[in-house]
This record gives sequence, C-alpha cells and structure tokens, in this order.
Amino acid sequence: MSAVLPSPAASAAPSRRPIRELPDELISQIAAGEVVERPASVVRELVDNALDAGARQVTVRLLAGGVRLISVEDDGQGIPAAELPVALRRHATSKIASLHELETVGTMGFRGEALAAINSIAELSLHSRTADTQGGDAGAWSLDGRSGELRPVARAVGTTVEVRELFFATPARRKFLKTDATELAHCLEAVRRHALARPEVGFAVWHEGKLVEQWRPAASPEARLADAIGEDFVARSVAVDHRMGAVRVTGRAGIPDAARSRGDQQFFYVNGRFVRDKVLSHAVRSAYEDVLHGQRQPVYALYLEIDPARVDVNVHPTKIEVRFRDGREVHQAVRHAIENALAAPRAGHGVNAPLAEAATPLPAFQAPEPAPVRPWPQSAMHFVANERLGFGDSAAMWPTRAYERPAAIPLFDAPSSSLPRTVAEPAKPEPQPEGEAWPLGRALAQLQGIYILAENAQGLVIVDMHAAHERIVYERLKTQLEGASIGSQPLLIPATFAATPQEVATAEACAAVLPSLGLEITPFSPKTLAVRAVPSTLADGDPVELARGVLAELAQHDASTVVQRAQNELLGTMACHGAVRANRKLTLDEMNALLRQMEATERSDQCNHGRPTWRQVTLRDLDALFLRGR
Repeated sequence: MSAVLPSPAASAAPSRRPIRELPDELISQIAAGEVVERPASVVRELVDNALDAGARQVTVRLLAGGVRLISVEDDGQGIPAAELPVALRRHATSKIASLHELETVGTMGFRGEALAAINSIAELSLHSRTADTQGGDAGAWSLDGRSGELRPVARAVGTTVEVRELFFATPARRKFLKTDATELAHCLEAVRRHALARPEVGFAVWHEGKLVEQWRPAASPEARLADAIGEDFVARSVAVDHRMGAVRVTGRAGIPDAARSRGDQQFFYVNGRFVRDKVLSHAVRSAYEDVLHGQRQPVYALYLEIDPARVDVNVHPTKIEVRFRDGREVHQAVRHAIENALAAPRAGHGVNAPLAEAATPLPAFQAPEPAPVRPWPQSAMHFVANERLGFGDSAAMWPTRAYERPAAIPLFDAPSSSLPRTVAEPAKPEPQPEGEAWPLGRALAQLQGIYILAENAQGLVIVDMHAAHERIVYERLKTQLEGASIGSQPLLIPATFAATPQEVATAEACAAVLPSLGLEITPFSPKTLAVRAVPSTLADGDPVELARGVLAELAQHDASTVVQRAQNELLGTMACHGAVRANRKLTLDEMNALLRQMEATERSDQCNHGRPTWRQVTLRDLDALFLRGR
C-alpha cells in the first residue's frame, strides 16, 4: 500500500509578510464591511444623521432598490462649507468630544465613521446649507467625495447626501445583494423604524421616481403607529405605560389574538433608538408566556426610557445592540409593564377579534353601534365561598398539601343551595342596574355541554366554559401564592452535577439572587456544582435540570423565570383538573355567575394554554352571514 505523500504546497512553510500600517482607504473599506451590509444600512445611517440635525422632514429617493442611488434630503441645521471636507474623514463627528459624552450619548449617531466608510465603497456627494448668515457662507455648497471639489449650488436650508453605485469599489460585496424589490423592502423597513420613534417628523420614500411610502407628521404616537404599522395593530393592542425606579416603558402591546407566526412586527426602542436585545426580547416573551399559544410571536411597539449613563450603546458598529448596567432591573420593568397591560379583561373594550371572517371590517377606532337591549332581570347571586365545592368536580382526585390549598374555590362563587338544577322556576329576579351593561352579556343557553351562548350590546358571545373556568381557578391559585415568598426545601443528599465554566461563574456571580428563587447552588469542586435546596413547590422535580435551566437564563438574560414557570405549570395542572368539565349541564344562574367572574378576572380572555376563552359575533357579522342589507 503506497503512502500518500504531502504536496509541495502543503509542506512548504508560508512566507512571512512584514507588519505594516494599512492605507486609509482600505481601513475605511474594512469599516464599511461592518457598517454597510446592504443599501438599507446606508439609509439607516443617513437618516440617523438627518434626525440628529433636527430635521422635521426627511425624504429618501432610491434607484434600483438603493444600489444605483440613495439620496437622503432633510431640512435640518445643515453643515457649514468649511466643515464639509471634515465630515468625510474617519472618526470625525460633532456628536461627542469626550469620554463623558460618549458614556451619556443621546444622539442616534456618534461613531463618526459612516460617511467615510460609505465614501470608500460608493460615489458620495454632500449638498448643504446653513441658516447662519454671519459666517459669510450663507449659500449652499456641494462637496464631491472622490475629488474633494467644493462648489456652490442652489438648495434650501438643510443637507442632501447622495450615494451612487453602491459597492462599485468592492464588486464582490455587490454579488451578495438580493433583487431590487427585496432591497427596497429592507430600505422601507429601515425608514419605518425611524418613523415609529419620531412621530413629529415627516418621512417620504421615493423609488424610481414614484412615491412608495409616506408618513406625515403625526399628532400622537398612536396616530403614527396606525400609519406605519396599521390601524388593525392599534385596534388589537393595549396601551403600556409603566414606571419602575429609573426605567419607564411606554407604547402598545398586541393582544394574544393578534400574535403572528413571524416576529416581523416587534419594535423595541431604547431612548429613541431601535434595538434588538436578548434581555428585552426575553422579558417580552416572559410576559406573554402565560397567555400566548404555542410558538406564536407577539406584536408590540415599546419605548424604554432610561438614563443614558445606565446603558451602553457603543457595543456594535451598527448600534443595534445595547448593554444595560442593570439588566435585571430592565427585565423586570419590561415584563411587569406588559403583564399589567394585558391583565385587564378586554370584554366590552372592542379589542377581541370577531369570529366570522366574512364580516365587513369596521373602520379604525370606531366601535360598533350597540343594538337596543331591553332590561333583563337576573337572579340574585350571593358571592360567598362554598367549602363543599372545593376544587370542583375533581376535589377528591387532587389532594393538596398545605402550601397548595386555596382558601376555598367554589365552582362559580354561588352557594349550591341557591342554584336550582333546572330553569323552570328561577329565583327571584334582580333587575340589571340602570346605565350598567355587562360586557359579556347575559346567558341564553348552553351548546353541546361545551359552550355558553350569551347576548350583549354588540351581538352574540360564545364562551368555552371549561377554558374560562380554568383561567379563573388558575388566577386564584396564583394570587394565593403571590403574597408569600418562595419557600426553600433543603435536600437530604445534595444533587451534584458536572458544570461548565459558564455555569460555575454564573452560580458564583448570582449567589445573592438564587435564594430569592428558592435555590441554593454552591461549588462542590472546580468543575462541579451542588444543589442543596430547591423551591418547596418543586421538591418532587429534577433538581439538576431545574438548576441548569435557571443558570442558563441568568447567564443570558440577567434574570430567570424558570422557577415561576415551573410553579405556574403545577398550578395550571391543578386548575385544569379543578375546572368545570365539558358536558356538565349548567343552569342560567351558573352560566351568568361564570360570565361575571370572567369580567372580574385578570387575563380571562385566554386559558392557561393561550387559547381564547370567548369570541364576539357582532350583529354586523350575523347580517353578513345572512346577506342582510345586500
């Protein structure tokens, strides 16, 4: 068997090349590889500069998706003629002048390398005029990026940056671009992100001489959201306004029914800057995990305000990533903000999706006209605890420990002695209070032992009685556990496991946080960790799996919801087995008691698994089904 001889090229030692300083143009082209990925990257950088200059109107003109031409025109302060050549030099900027200003930067741009990088890979020209007439150069001037020629031009106050033949100096990069339509879509998305952050500024995008998108200055953030994302987003979202310490979170969060299969409508801004951050994404997902079904993606437009000194925006060349000084504080603020906004029941507020898809869509921000409903007397219900009912039909199946057992969870908060088993002779009626309408209406009947049919001012309400009661019981169990701290149960024999260096470092760094989660994790050896205590409610689970999950989330997101998720899963199982079962016949009084509890229970629009508990079929939906008025 012959031996395989190495080739001469493989055996020859590589020749040593001397260390030398790179030329400025090559340095700028390398920087362009980090800053300029596609035409949308240029649009983002130039619009950043326009907004920093105080522009109130920004116009973007494109040819061939931005490959042949990108022109960004603004009406900002402009650049003096003497500073135009300086603007194209590397690391030249007017945004910062010291380390303190860098650490507290509040402008969109600050690195001073975008124009120089773009000029190294494309043909760039600057046209600008300032409003200052004292300097003697009140006219407009144009600078050619290649030749450095400065000549007078005619234009109003502001700046226009033209970028032609993108990547002409680096043809290999141009081969990686997609079709013109795809690049145009990315450019539109880049401008849309700026438009959502600055509702007081007008934006217009032209492509091949045609106006393809325009957002006029808006009177409010909600109006800009309706223009940029869609009126349906505003109609199917709830307002968010929450402050925790030095962190404030505002914006709108979509209801669970508005979730999508893709995360293409997720906008998060930190001090007006669009960012994609793991801590923020995890906080949002944690807030939705109790009401979102499967792998659906929530929709939201959220704005976080924080002291610029507490966030580092200089961690990525494109400035799309940030790092927080106290990630745990930000995580809790974002999560609580969304949870509180989604907690209120939406019945009667017009943000639950209608059932019939054949209905004609309603105009934005216009509630359907209420149909006349005659006063309806409902039997009096005494909302007192019923010890006999316990967890409902499965009380005997689910013996509970002391820390699990609620005070008393009746079926529908009505004593069984007052609930007749038939509707032939209802109790003495009590008239509905004048001027007050029940959002979920009054019960009419039970369908197939599964659904409750009710009538409200908008039309017909269909309720999944098991899913609705499951959420009611689940929220009560959660409320009873919220008041107490997470109890910790020591393990008789500590559970040890081989840990990675990151897990060991996280356990040591978060030693003060772990006890608040009911965990005690200590080093057993340089490469081994020992779990010595676990939460009391999870004592029967796998301590090693729990510890690994908590450490992984703490390392990546500065916060962990593993323990709470595990507790909620346990409570959800108890609530599922304790809720009223399908095919159980309910009286009208029991149905109405369930409807009233749904109206008073947080997150009652979804069950524990994220499925809807009720649907509204409006009179307009019914008219469309029967072709009335056509």
